[in-house]
Amino acid sequence: MNELERDFLVKIIPPRGNAVYRLKFTRGHVAATAVGVMLALLVAVGYHTYRLRVAEADVRALQELTVRQQAELQTFDRQTDGLAAQLRAVQKQNAEIKRMIGGGTKAAPRGSTSAGALHGSVGFRALHAKLHALAAASLAANDDAQHLHRLAMRVLNVRRLTAIARTRMLAAIPSLNPVGGAVAAAFGWRSSPWPEFHKGVDLMADWGTVVHAAAAGTVASTGWDGGFGIKVDIDHGNGYHTWYAHLSRVLVHPGEVVARGAPIAYSGATGEATGPHLHYQVMYDGRAIDPAPFLNGVPAAVMATLPGAPGV
Repeated sequence: MNELERDFLVKIIPPRGNAVYRLKFTRGHVAATAVGVMLALLVAVGYHTYRLRVAEADVRALQELTVRQQAELQTFDRQTDGLAAQLRAVQKQNAEIKRMIGGGTKAAPRGSTSAGALHGSVGFRALHAKLHALAAASLAANDDAQHLHRLAMRVLNVRRLTAIARTRMLAAIPSLNPVGGAVAAAFGWRSSPWPEFHKGVDLMADWGTVVHAAAAGTVASTGWDGGFGIKVDIDHGNGYHTWYAHLSRVLVHPGEVVARGAPIAYSGATGEATGPHLHYQVMYDGRAIDPAPFLNGVPAAVMATLPGAPGV
């Protein structure tokens, strides 16, 4: 094969034909060009394959990330459902406390949400909305709980003060037999030892029996009082006075504060008495009332008028 057969000649003739351009190359040039093209194609194919594999790896990573995020979202969703359940329990307890202490319903803050509305599909936007609603409902429940706590403390203080006042009032109402003796002469009209309206009760007692205050109060007066002989008058500060007459000796003095059941005197037969006994008289708002209902505790009719009694 001669040299011409191994070479290639390309002529380029412009339209006017005033010049001719020739390109001459050999088979080696063609082979080198073909090899270069093949190498370029191989490089392009290899790069494309590499990019595909990278893209596939990215897709798998994104898929795994999506699965993990979905699992985390489901976990958060379950946690928010648990918190919502706890919040509903708190709201129920608040409502029960309101019912028990009589606290009126307090208006929920603007934008607050009931725990019962915290349900929906799982997703970033939905979860964000649920968390926002849960936070608002929690703030509302916390505010409601603080309001109820303050209200409960006021109610408890009122009830405690009412109980204290009731206890003090009970202690200042005649409610015991001063000498523990039986009734020898009742309240009302009698003919012996002479006809008269008996304004108290005569209680059987030996000479020198200790006389006890029928209720808490302040000693108003002591000393001789005509037919009553030696008498003690105790003011209980609530309209009630108790008189203890025919005494032999006094143990207290005017102005002294005495407790219910405190010793105040000894029984005797001073004044217009036919023998040792205790004349016990109960005065209410300046008039004598029958002491008999007060000998064994506070009468039910009086108890019904005290603070804390049903209907009061």
